[in-house]
This record gives sequence, C-alpha cells and structure tokens, in this order.
Amino acid sequence: MPSRRDLPAPSASQPGLAVLVAAGGIAMFAIMDALMKRASLASGVYPALLTRNLIGVAMVLPLWAARGRRWPAGEAMRLHILRGLLVAAMSLTFFWGLVRLPMAEAIAISFVAPLVALWLAAIHLGERIQPRAIVAAVFGIAGVALIAAFQIGSGPARSPDAACGIAAVLLSSLFYAVSLVVQRRQAQLADPLEIALSQSMVVSLALLPLAPWLWQAPAADTLLDMTIAALLASGSLVLLAWAYARAEAQVLVPVEYTAFVWSALMGYWWFSERLSLATLAGATLIVFGVWQGTRDRRPAPPPPV
Repeated sequence: MPSRRDLPAPSASQPGLAVLVAAGGIAMFAIMDALMKRASLASGVYPALLTRNLIGVAMVLPLWAARGRRWPAGEAMRLHILRGLLVAAMSLTFFWGLVRLPMAEAIAISFVAPLVALWLAAIHLGERIQPRAIVAAVFGIAGVALIAAFQIGSGPARSPDAACGIAAVLLSSLFYAVSLVVQRRQAQLADPLEIALSQSMVVSLALLPLAPWLWQAPAADTLLDMTIAALLASGSLVLLAWAYARAEAQVLVPVEYTAFVWSALMGYWWFSERLSLATLAGATLIVFGVWQGTRDRRPAPPPPV
C-alpha cells in the first residue's frame, strides 16, 4: 500500500473542474447502483455483477486497443490487480446489502469508508491517531447506530434481513476504505481508460470461477439494466480517475456525500422508498464525522508581503 509521501503532487490548476467532474462521476455511480439493485432483485447479485463487468470489458477494451496502448506492468499492474480484487469484494458485499436495505440508508452507512481510510492511513504511515480522528469515529459510529436502530426496529419480520444488510454494507465499506488508499496512487500511474478497463477485467476474472454454480442468463429487460449500468460504471470510473489525478483526496472526499441525494431520489422514484428522519439524522452525523476527520487543519500560509 503506497504512502502519502510516495504520491506525485496533483495538478492544482483545475481543482474546481476536478470537483465538478467528480460530482458527475458520483451521480453516475448512484444511478448505476439503482440499476444494479433492480437487476440484482431480478436475477441475483452475483449474475448481475458478473454480467455488468463482462459488458464493461466489452465496451472499454476496443476503445483502449484503438489507442495503441501496451498492457501495463510493474507497479501499475500490481495496483490494478489489488484494487480490482478489493472492488470485487466490495461490490459483492455492497449489492448483497443493498437489496436488503433502502438505497439512502445503504449509501449513508457506506459513508463511514473515509473514516476507516483515515485510520488505515494513520496505521500504515505509523502516525499517532489524532483526537479529531477519534471524534470523527464517534460521530460515524453514532450515525450508523441510529440508522441501524431504526431499520432493525422497524418490523420484526425485516429485522434479521436488515441486520445482515447493514453488516454487509459495513464490510463493503472496509474494502472500499482500503481501495481509497490505493486509488490515489493508481490515478497517478495510469490513464482513466486503463483504470476502467483493468477494474472490469480483474473483477470479472475474480468472479468467473463461481459462474458454473451461480450464474444464470438474465431476462431481456434485466440485461438492459445491466448494460446501462456497465456504461455508467465505466464512465464514472473514467471521470473519477481523471479527477483524482488532478486534485487531492481531501478535496474530493466531500463530493462523495452527493451520492446520498441521488440515492434518496432513485430509491423514491424506482422503489417507492421513503426517506426517514432517522436516516437523514444518521447520515448527517456520519458526514459531520467524515468532515471532522478529513478536513485539513494545517495553518494557512502567511499572505505574501
């Protein structure tokens, strides 16, 4: 796992544009999540995820080959494999939890990933855990606990399923947190198209061994959902890779919060999911915790004389 001092300095000439591009990428991911939830409910999480990634490879590979690029090697290849495996585990656990929870709640719980990444980075770099990280963790845990208490307590028949869904999303957040530490270095070593292709390929290869037992052919309308989801996922990866190569993670992490708005809208429009006050309050606590933990508290440089 690369350390911060190994990372090349990002281009600081277009931070505003990087934020806008990242926001577009997050919106595409949120809509993709809704399509994948619908496809997973229809055909199962594993078939939906494998099919979407195979379609993604078929879409991006010709574009990558047309540019005459050579397959990466060395550190770039190792990072592609590592992040692809992390994304495979993250996606399976996230979508498994997503079909058992309202979209807004699942996304809100997944926001703890930057908090976990903060602690992982501190442990990896041998830094002392700062008080702000502890405060951030307390707010994050409180937010998750509030959402979980409301969801699990909302009906006895749903409680076991909801509890398993929450546990799956939390596990997914752990994988995502590790991938966040890897993502910055990956974006500095490879172009966005290569990152999108490598991720779809590694995830597909990681999932394929289980296909004889778990894969089933989707219906035509479900296949359309998977195809659109693959297009959105590949486009989002390209946009986010472009943004992370041009702005620091601490600038782009808050953009993740916009996913909550999109997920709440998608959940309401497509699945008739209501946004509860408990979910909104829990999301607020988690976001505040992430903001406390990730904001830069270094003193501002003195003004020029």
